[in-house]
Amino acid sequence: MSDAWRRFRAAREAEVLEIDGLVVRYGARAPVLRGVSLDVGGSGVVALLGSNGAGKTTLMRAVSGTLGLYGGGVTEGSVRFRGERITGADTARTVMHGLVQVPEGRHIFAGLTVEENLNAGALTVRSSAVRERTRRRMYELFPQLAERRRARGGTLSGGEQQMLAIARALMAQPRLLLLDEPSLGLAPRLVHLVGETIREISREGVPVLLVEQNAAMALSVADSACVLDLGRVVLSGPTDELAQSDDVRRLYLGADADAGRSAGVSAPRPGPESGNTPTLSRWSG
Repeated sequence: MSDAWRRFRAAREAEVLEIDGLVVRYGARAPVLRGVSLDVGGSGVVALLGSNGAGKTTLMRAVSGTLGLYGGGVTEGSVRFRGERITGADTARTVMHGLVQVPEGRHIFAGLTVEENLNAGALTVRSSAVRERTRRRMYELFPQLAERRRARGGTLSGGEQQMLAIARALMAQPRLLLLDEPSLGLAPRLVHLVGETIREISREGVPVLLVEQNAAMALSVADSACVLDLGRVVLSGPTDELAQSDDVRRLYLGADADAGRSAGVSAPRPGPESGNTPTLSRWSG
């Protein structure tokens, strides 16, 4: 058994998020998620990869409690967070339990200052001392936000807004952080900065579920990864082995083909239609 596999197994010993056989539909349409099962351990970063339409954002909505806002619903399966079933729970309940999402598109409060945005993220934190300590840590982690603390969110650059969205989520003291396409629309230099930030968040003990189309960045920061294709998990395992595997070269998704080639990964053949998730043979023990 490789060191990567041992780390992968150890991180699963204390799972904070357990998704089992999840099927999600929007109205009477065909299911978007088709029996998805996924676990996130109590430490590290899990990357969820896939092209547009693979079901990544729908999965995040099902976990964070926002699915109903988009007319969707879970028809089969379950979501458990820290052992408690939260399938169908609303966003207020999931946040109170410590599950916090940074949605695609950032969604900061453009009319509020940087500091007011951070304060808004801490509304569920009762201790003023904890709020103040966390805010200071955010300014250490994101020094550019400290410099612009009195600037309104709408005047920040795209990269600064993404940093603010992440910092605001961290103000809530999350037990699991959901990041939905954090590199979307950013220049390569800023994509690298986002990746470094995710690593630092993980080092500080906050587990992360990262949804990304930028496979090269995601595989570089995550400890393990799952590939979603047409609403199914078609491959999963430790990233440092997954990125080098023939399976990824066959199965990787087209939207990331160019980025994937730069990381030694090429575009795939279509994924399997069964509900079983393949793993490399050397991971099976």
